[in-house]
Parts: sequence; structure tokens; C-alpha cells
Amino acid sequence: MTLITKDFSTGYEENKIIKSISLSLEKSEWLGIVGANGSGKSTFLKGISRILDAHTGNAYLDGQDIHHSSTKEIAKKISVLPQHQRSNLTLTVYELVCLGRSPHKKWWELDLDENDHIKVERSIELTDMTAFKDKPVDTLSGGQRQRAFLSLALAQDAKTLLLDEPTTFLDLRYQLQFLDLLKRLNNEQALSIITVIHDLNLAARYCDRIAVLKDGELLAIDKPREVLTHELLKNAFQVETCQIETPIGLQICTIKSDELER
Repeated sequence: MTLITKDFSTGYEENKIIKSISLSLEKSEWLGIVGANGSGKSTFLKGISRILDAHTGNAYLDGQDIHHSSTKEIAKKISVLPQHQRSNLTLTVYELVCLGRSPHKKWWELDLDENDHIKVERSIELTDMTAFKDKPVDTLSGGQRQRAFLSLALAQDAKTLLLDEPTTFLDLRYQLQFLDLLKRLNNEQALSIITVIHDLNLAARYCDRIAVLKDGELLAIDKPREVLTHELLKNAFQVETCQIETPIGLQICTIKSDELER
């Protein structure tokens, strides 16, 4: 599936945050969205997932205008993993993941059929959560809980996955485990992924392309090596950086930040 935005703007009521962004997400591509705090990263994700209305422009999924399609139809094609998950859920992992089949059911179909249960089991298996499927979600660790909600997203059977800073509340070990899992799903399940991510080195390591936002505008979008340059990062983040080659590829070293405004 291909997701395209054309002169896309969105925000909160009359407050336009995202200003005329045009970009594309190709099938099986992982696109990272980076930028300083307040640059509009999460707002952009909310706009293309229909949480926020489009102010101007359009967002298309395989030629279908996202904001002029039914919620159920879009939910069959786009799964969203928000930044903040409820931690007090008494549902088991299996019961949670079953909710992902809702877009595929008629309003009168209260129970899941055999095919639905196969999809749920497969989603749990793909995220290595089989051993935890009967455990209440509120008893899981942060990394396990994030994988449970990823299972829920996968159960929708959508081919486009949107994630808002999915590693924010995870320690380093679980960050790498979760992103390795996403990369495997990206490759093996042909998932197209857009991830808002604050860690530039993780973005460089995992994403095929990176889009840099500043003040709601798109500064650049390209492969990590072409985007994460000294000049562009100074513009976007007001920091001095340099590129370093490592055994895992390109990494960014911060040298210093600009002085605080007085």
C-alpha cells in the first residue's frame, strides 16, 4: 500500500500546526519522523490517522482519500499505536488482541469466528507473546505491554502501521528488542511503517528514510545519510553534530548545543 500526502495541513480547531506537507510512504518502507519538541511530529501522525481533520490538502491511501472514507474501512488498512497506552486494563492479552478484529465485523456480529481467532493467534505469535496471552495486560512489564498493543494493531490485518514514539517509556534493552521486532515484521510481513521517533541514532539504524520537521513544515525527507547532516540538524535542533561510521552503520554524535536564548 502507498500512503501519500499532498499539501496536507492539520491542527487543533483553528490552530494550524502542520503546514502543507507533501510526502509518500511506499509499500514495505519504514519512514521515521524526527524533529525538535513542538515541531508537529505527533500532530502529523494524528492527521494522517484521522484523529485530527485535514485543514487543507489531502492524505491518500492507495488513491483513497483517508478523510473521506469510513472509519471502519480505514481501520482495515491503517493500524495506529499511540504514545500513551492504558496500563490499568484487566483484559487478558488474548482479549485485548481480539479487539483488533472489530473493523472486520458487522455491527450485529458479536462473536469472533474461526478465521478471526486464527488471526488473533497469529498476531500474538508474531510478537512473541504466546506465553503471556492469558495474563492480564496490567500485570505486564512495559516492553511486554507494548508488544501486546502491537499484537492488537497487527490483528487489524492492516498493511500500514503508524507508531508515535513507541520506545519512549522503555529501557535501552527493550527499545532495541521492540525495534528489532518491528524490522522483522517490516521485512517478513511487508508492513509499511511510519514512526515518530526522538532518538536520531535509532532512526538512522532502523528507518529506510527519515523526514525532518520544523515548526510544522517538512525540512527534508531522504535516506538517513542524506538527511542527518551537520547543517540540517543544526537548523532543526540547534545543535552541532557530526556523522560517525560504526559497525551498525551511521550514527550521530552531538558536539554541543546553541546557547540558551536570554
